[in-house]
Amino acid sequence: MEAVSNISRRLQQATLDLLAGSDIQFRRDHRLDIALVKNHPIALVFLPAADIPTFVGEGRVDLGITGQDQIFEHEATTPPDEETWAEEVLDLAFGYCRLQVQVPEKGSYAHPRNLIGRQICTSFVGLTKRYFAALEEQEKSAANGEIPDSGTQLKTKIKHLSGSVEAACALGVADGIVDLVESGDTMKAAGLKALDTVVESRAVLIKSKHPSNPKLVDMVASRIRGVIAAQQFVLCQYNIPRDLLSTATKITPGKRAPTITALDNADWLAVSSMVEKKKIATVMDELSDCGATDILVLDIANSR
Repeated sequence: MEAVSNISRRLQQATLDLLAGSDIQFRRDHRLDIALVKNHPIALVFLPAADIPTFVGEGRVDLGITGQDQIFEHEATTPPDEETWAEEVLDLAFGYCRLQVQVPEKGSYAHPRNLIGRQICTSFVGLTKRYFAALEEQEKSAANGEIPDSGTQLKTKIKHLSGSVEAACALGVADGIVDLVESGDTMKAAGLKALDTVVESRAVLIKSKHPSNPKLVDMVASRIRGVIAAQQFVLCQYNIPRDLLSTATKITPGKRAPTITALDNADWLAVSSMVEKKKIATVMDELSDCGATDILVLDIANSR
């Protein structure tokens, strides 16, 4: 079984952390794009993000980590059929970004429709063509009151760039661009502003429709799911008077249900519950206010 891992700078460390937390042990020579896993019959293949939907969809590899933007672009340029379809297994909770229509901050373009018939540069030609085709159809329909012909040739000129797309407007190559935005710092530094979002994206785990070893694929996916849960949750433990249990467990309902244990003091109970890490400070405040004591928060190394 071969697992594909996207090692772009945007997703690299988070991907490696997931593999390490899943006990996928390997050593990669920087000159090679393939690494054999030491403790499982798995080969990791390091590919450009854009290629991963193709390899997984065609069943050349069983699992892949890539961005949804790459999956959407692949589907826009090469619509999948029953034999070339990859299933999205898991949201990996990192790599959040947006594919946005951008124009010069000081320019005259105020709406995406102002770019119809203009030159647009992008690395996402399929999604960009689909976006502007829909925009042109809307404009034509509004102007003529007719249902537009889907076969009409696109008036907007879409040009492919493989990198440094944000420089296209400043260099006079494009009137606008369609590019990925994470924090927005690069966009602002290039003197650009966003007019619209084409798609939102995050890193996901995808699998082939016909994996070579389904049991091993499910095992890897389960391990990764456990690592993500451990990253998102902490274990909150506290003691609570028996008559306040109902109030406390409403604050900490857990993923399924809290664990409740009797204490030597019959009037008190011990509660253990998983809580979202981002909410734990507020939860501790609420537990303290409702009468809980001895509140502890523990990190979770892994979870299933």
